Amino acid sequence: MEVAGGIWCQAGRSQQEDSRRCEAEKATIFTAEDHSEDEEKVKEPRVGDTPEDIIFDAIVNSIAFHPTRDVIAAGDVDGDVYVISYSCEESGNEELWSSGHHLKSCRQLEFTQNGHELFTVSKDKSIHILDVERGKLVTKIPKAHSAAINSLKLIDENLFATGDDNGLLKVWDLRKGTSFMEMKNHDDYISDITIDQNKKILLTTSGDGTMCVFNIKRRRFDLQSEFQDGDLTSLAIMKRGRKVACSSTEGMIYLFNWDGFGATSDRFLVPGESIDCIVPISDTILCTASMDGVIRAVNILPNRVIGSVGQHMREPIEQIAVSREGRFLASCAHDQKLKFWNISDLRKVVIDDYRRRKKHGKLESLSRKAFGSRSDFFADLVEGDEEKESDSESD
Repeated sequence: MEVAGGIWCQAGRSQQEDSRRCEAEKATIFTAEDHSEDEEKVKEPRVGDTPEDIIFDAIVNSIAFHPTRDVIAAGDVDGDVYVISYSCEESGNEELWSSGHHLKSCRQLEFTQNGHELFTVSKDKSIHILDVERGKLVTKIPKAHSAAINSLKLIDENLFATGDDNGLLKVWDLRKGTSFMEMKNHDDYISDITIDQNKKILLTTSGDGTMCVFNIKRRRFDLQSEFQDGDLTSLAIMKRGRKVACSSTEGMIYLFNWDGFGATSDRFLVPGESIDCIVPISDTILCTASMDGVIRAVNILPNRVIGSVGQHMREPIEQIAVSREGRFLASCAHDQKLKFWNISDLRKVVIDDYRRRKKHGKLESLSRKAFGSRSDFFADLVEGDEEKESDSESD
């Protein structure tokens, strides 16, 4: 009986242990499954309002968005060119390739309309054409100018223009492999070049304080504007081609009527020291990049600063660019960072609403990443605009 009872007791304990072991295994399986699900949730990347900042080893001079893909190109003071895929996902930016073919600073770059090639110009006086897909040098013009090249504008699939530090403008034809138009009407560096919608009238701004007008169809120089205070640094065609806006190192924006380029039709001062770059956002709104590191949205006619899009913490901004769909503005500055700003709502700004808001307090920032709404950081921006704003209300 004792043996039988002992055997029975052992059998009972064995069954209990098996049951406990089975329950423990089930719990382990469930815990592992839950843990696996948690890991999957953790692994999902966070999606931000804009792509993350891109940090470089040197100051970036020039940036350009790809016309059909989420890709941006950057050229730095060491002559290196980077092509980077960007994404709003966490750690979503990826360098596709880089090129170190330029011997000196890469001062300007631009994608072709189809996005297959990237043009770059440099202080080393050369022009490079790179294959975007392979990252390979396709064409090189080593001594394109006798002075450092400062500006570049692609006109169509065959024509492009370049401007150098001595004020010489060249218009090139890729089919011939040479320039067919050379004009020296500026006494200082050519800072920016643009072309009208009909690809006929080419405009240039210069460090000599003037804007020049060229007819590339007839291959001739048309006229030069009156001299303005400070260097003219950038230009943009606004108001459906009826106005041209030029920025200056004096913080002034000058407006010219189309077909009235000899003298300005209006001007107004924007706080923030020198304005080094402007880009159009719509027919009436443009963004300015200033020496004080602030990117401002400005309305043209009526002329006023709308607010702040972003900033580089008192670091001078070299250039700004707008993405193909108009969602992002990118900026590069002396802090060696390329930053993205969401400007998708900027076109919806109603100027009258901002005017009423001005009377009751400071302007709110125009993007989530711009230093907080109604912050003291922008107090001088808004209060200064109230005093310095132009009275012009119509074109």
